[in-house]
Amino acid sequence: MKVKPKQLVPGCLVTKDVMGKTVFPIVPKNTVIEPIHIKVLTDFQVPQIDVANRLVNGDPFQVEEVENTIEVEPKEKEDNREEWSFYEHYVYAVKETMNLFKNWKDQPRLDLKKIRQLIQPLVHIGESNSEVLMELHHYTDKNDYFYHHIVAVPVIASFIAKKLGVDSNERKQIALAAYLCDIGMLKEDVHLYKKDGVLTNQEYERVKRHPVLSYRLIEHEPYLNKSIKVAVLQHHERLDGSGYPVGVQHDKLHKYARIIAVSDMFHAMTSERIYRKKQSPFKVIEEMMNRQFGKLDMKIVKALVDSIVYFSNGTKVRLTNNEVGEIVFIDQKNPTRPMIKKVDNQEIIHLLEHNELYIEEVLMN
Repeated sequence: MKVKPKQLVPGCLVTKDVMGKTVFPIVPKNTVIEPIHIKVLTDFQVPQIDVANRLVNGDPFQVEEVENTIEVEPKEKEDNREEWSFYEHYVYAVKETMNLFKNWKDQPRLDLKKIRQLIQPLVHIGESNSEVLMELHHYTDKNDYFYHHIVAVPVIASFIAKKLGVDSNERKQIALAAYLCDIGMLKEDVHLYKKDGVLTNQEYERVKRHPVLSYRLIEHEPYLNKSIKVAVLQHHERLDGSGYPVGVQHDKLHKYARIIAVSDMFHAMTSERIYRKKQSPFKVIEEMMNRQFGKLDMKIVKALVDSIVYFSNGTKVRLTNNEVGEIVFIDQKNPTRPMIKKVDNQEIIHLLEHNELYIEEVLMN
């Protein structure tokens, strides 16, 4: 929908680049609106902005009337979900997840039927669409990151599993396990996961308890198979034994847990948090390939890499400094660090020689 800057509220998602008189957007696509953006757009006298009809917390965007209001599209009906976009399914799932666990300590059992209903539409759309992987981290509300993470990781895990040739039934099991992995955190102080700064050693030890807490919550669920329960317990274990809570390694690590480990790390590192800005997916991939070698299953990491680094010569990209360029050469040994010709001045740069610069996103035609 198209609205005026004064109609925006924090949590709106920008769906098209907001352009000014330069080649760079004033506000890029997939930006989650904060008060500073509203001020900038107002100061620049931008007449209208394209935004999603739902906020990132899942609420419908209620557009307030202002003088000379731009017409907005009618909002979708709640019962017309078959026509929803991935984003609409996603923010709805985040909102319902928050409601599901708001007072869950008073409930004797998890509502597994509800959980399956929430994640199945997301997995169905996302597991065949690599663009979803590149956009998921943009949708995260840093203040409610925890719930976004619970919803996003199953989508990534199912996507990777499909790339690895895992059948449909197992992909559903992997997605469900990924959703359940972090629910044990709700047994801890929620404020611990919103801390603006580095955790103390004592706080970190508390965080490391969550796989066990999550496992205990599902241990006696008769409708969950053993593979799901083991994956929940092992999703922070590493091949070299450096993970937690037990330190198991190599062949003792379940296949589901290996896939979820890669998915969990990718979303966590690309998403904006209270204490850290979101990072380029391509930067995160490089770190996972290099710093996590020997810890993560590289076959699974490669499946993720091959799904994201799909550009070719001539592909337009936006860099982390907001400059736009065109790929002119790809080094197969360093696929995330190609040579790029800038659009504004035709200068050719090699990302291998610019360690601080990364591809932020691939620009679709």
